[in-house]
Amino acid sequence: MKRVRTRFAPSPTGKMHVGNLRTALYAYLIAKHAGGDFILRIEDTDQERFVEGALEIIYRTLEKAGLRHDEGPDIGGSAGPYVQSERQAQGIYLKYAKELIDKGQAYYCFCDKERLESLKQTIEGKEIVVYDKHCLSLTKEEVEEKLAQGIPYVIRQNTPNEGTTTFHDEIYGDISVDNSELDDMILIKSDGYPTYNFANVVDDHLQGITHVVRGNEYLSSAPKYNRLYEAFGWEVPVYVHCPLITDENNKKLSKRCGHSSFEDLLEQGYVTEAIVNYVALLGWSPAENREIFSLEELAERFDYTRMNKSPAVFDIQKLKWMNGEYLKAMDFDKFYQMALPYIHKTVTRDVNTRRLAEMVKTRIDVLPEIREHIDFIEEMPEYDTEMYRNKKSKSTPESSLTILTEVLPLLQEQESYTNEALYGLIGGYIEEKGYKTNHVMWPIRIAVSGKMMTPGGATELMEVLGKEESLSRIRAAIEKLQAS
Repeated sequence: MKRVRTRFAPSPTGKMHVGNLRTALYAYLIAKHAGGDFILRIEDTDQERFVEGALEIIYRTLEKAGLRHDEGPDIGGSAGPYVQSERQAQGIYLKYAKELIDKGQAYYCFCDKERLESLKQTIEGKEIVVYDKHCLSLTKEEVEEKLAQGIPYVIRQNTPNEGTTTFHDEIYGDISVDNSELDDMILIKSDGYPTYNFANVVDDHLQGITHVVRGNEYLSSAPKYNRLYEAFGWEVPVYVHCPLITDENNKKLSKRCGHSSFEDLLEQGYVTEAIVNYVALLGWSPAENREIFSLEELAERFDYTRMNKSPAVFDIQKLKWMNGEYLKAMDFDKFYQMALPYIHKTVTRDVNTRRLAEMVKTRIDVLPEIREHIDFIEEMPEYDTEMYRNKKSKSTPESSLTILTEVLPLLQEQESYTNEALYGLIGGYIEEKGYKTNHVMWPIRIAVSGKMMTPGGATELMEVLGKEESLSRIRAAIEKLQAS
């Protein structure tokens, strides 16, 4: 049985779209599930779309996501070069295009821009050039004469007008297309560079790719690829076309939604492992009823025949939930290092940042939510005394004033401001007065935080704030209640 070889072949044109990340992930999982090879190839033949720094984004994204390639531009391999412009410089594509010309499967086209403009047709609301095979009728002598004169040319695929072309996709099954719908696509452009469609067929064959994974927007191009494979007499690879990814409104996921790229999601406080896990489920479902998987577990379980045909909805709320699960399960030291920048952006006073991180770890879904949980540490917010009213604890502004006035001298005398010591002190007061715990803790928590929802209980907050700040806030709360 042939060793499975998959590839991820991105173009360096900007940020890594979620759809491209999924293509890379599925190609990686198919290879690793079968014990095969995952290859990185850079497709930079469209020089006009090249974006400075985009190559670094590709390497950085794959590294962060854990998708380590077995062969590629940076590590080499037996099937290099792994950058298309380098392969083009070696004359690989022109050599194979000329081979197709010799077989009658391709031809030189010398039509100028004006003539091509005259061939434009409007099909389904789009204006496109439908080429009429004009240059196919040129004799060998005419072609050689034009080449000798240096007239610009492209090389086109010679597609028959009659009959059909059928190809098989592992997800969508057999698909047949009338050849009359297929144009004579350009293989080599006038600048000598190959088109994407031609280069990836040649490279996939020469690099021994057995499974081609890509988005279903390429389904319409697959018949052209098949005709090239057949023209060369090459074995057609296994096609795996991934379903479309849409936003919550069932429209194609675009940059406008704000979370369409891997880097966008990282900047928004999502962790890599959660992103990769969630992206794996955009179009694929495991046999077992669970959703949280490590990359290793995904590779072990990934069966591409369980991929769906229907579009996958990118539900940001579902990703947020999953991210929260990863944060809860994360090793604390790792979480602390990730949380620290967000804590420092919010709190400048000298507090126990590790304690703060412990308090928020199980309460957030994404890292930027840390701010809203701890901003009261830096500065007491404005709040209404009605916040002291609570049905569950049977608290009122009046009862709260009494409790705060009574606990203040106890807290002033208290030396140790650890959570345990403070809880013991207030516990003694509660027992002496015969109160319910929440009836006392509620007003203290409001007094030191000005919030109804906090990342910890009253004594935990006082431990972080320290004695001086805690007492200052309780005194201010007493004054506020007396004035209301």
